[in-house]
Formats: sequence, structure tokens, C-alpha cells
Amino acid sequence: MRNPHANAREIPTLVKDPELVQRRRRQIVDAAVQLFIEKGFHKTTTREIARAGGLSIGSLYEYVVSKEDILYLVCDAIHAEMQRGMTEALERAARGVNPLAEVVREYFLVCNRMSDHILLIYQETQSLPHKWRKVVLENEVRITGLFTRVLTRLMDEGAIPQLPAASVDLIAHNIAVLGHMWTFRRWFLSCHYTIEDYVRLQTEGILGMCRAGTASAAPPESA
Repeated sequence: MRNPHANAREIPTLVKDPELVQRRRRQIVDAAVQLFIEKGFHKTTTREIARAGGLSIGSLYEYVVSKEDILYLVCDAIHAEMQRGMTEALERAARGVNPLAEVVREYFLVCNRMSDHILLIYQETQSLPHKWRKVVLENEVRITGLFTRVLTRLMDEGAIPQLPAASVDLIAHNIAVLGHMWTFRRWFLSCHYTIEDYVRLQTEGILGMCRAGTASAAPPESA
């Protein structure tokens, strides 16, 4: 599996100790993510980030070059946390009665827990240089790929019907987006549904997509 922090090594640093770099960048990320959520990327200064992280402004710039570097590190850390949560969810789901339903549930719970972080990525990704924006989008696709692999595995095991590749990809993207919808619309949805209600109703829809995908794969009858 790809190291989620591999691209972060391309951010220049004046410090030669990799473990120290990782530790200090973790401090910077932890401080920055809350400031970005509360104030937004553009209204947050690097001096505020340094202060919140317990660093001097000079020390901060030993580990990053720009505020955009910090934003990328924040996005990378969020994706790494989501991937960690999903990897653990997949292990638990493999032991469940309905693995697909378990995977969907665990993913939606991760999205619920990290709603502010997911919203931050969507709001601020456009502020990244093209190079880092491309990596962030690739991370999104990689997380969606987890669902594609789960669906493929479940088809191989006979747990769900056989689906054409196009249907598998579409269902995987639907799962990813439906998890994020709770983030974007929680101001409304949380007034009418608990997260468990949302999980149950959306899971029913996803399982229905699997059945519909099977039907659409059948060859048309001859006239």
C-alpha cells in the first residue's frame, strides 16, 4: 500500500533528521487544522499556526516553505486518518454478517466524526498549487478505490451479485459521495435524521443499486 506521507517528503526542509521533521510537522498540522476550520485558510497566518503549535515563526519555516505547504500537509493527514479508519473498518466488516453494509456504516461514521476536516478539504483544496491539488484529488480517488476492491471481493465470495465493472465503479463513487453528503448537508440532515437513520436509509439505497446493476447487466431480449 502507498505510504500516505510519501509526497510530503518533497516539501523542502532545513532539518536533516526525518523523525524530527515528522514530529514537528505533526505539531504544525495539529495546530493548523483547527485554525483552518475556525478561521479559514486565507484568514489564518503562519504566525498564528506557529504560536498554536508551540514553535517560533523562524522554527516553523525550517520545516515548511509556505502556508500552502501546511495546507497540503493538513489535507494529507486528513486523508491518512480516513484511510486508517477505513482499513480498520474493512477488517471488522470482513467478520460481519453483511460485509457491504458494515463497510458503508463504518465509512459513514468516519465521515461523521471527521465532518469538519472533510469540509475543510473541499473548501480549501483550490488554494493549493496544481502539483499538491492533483495529489489531494488522487487521494480522494484512492479512498474510493477501497470500495471498488470491497465490492469486487464480495462478488468473488458470492456475497453480492456479479456486477459489470462500470456499475462497480459507479456504486463505489456513490458510497464515497453519500458519506460526504452528511458533511455538506448536516445542517439540515441532522435536524431530521440521526447518523444511524442516515446509515440505514442510504445502505438500503446502495444495496438496491447492487441489485439494479445486476439487472442492467442482463442482455436485452430479442425483439
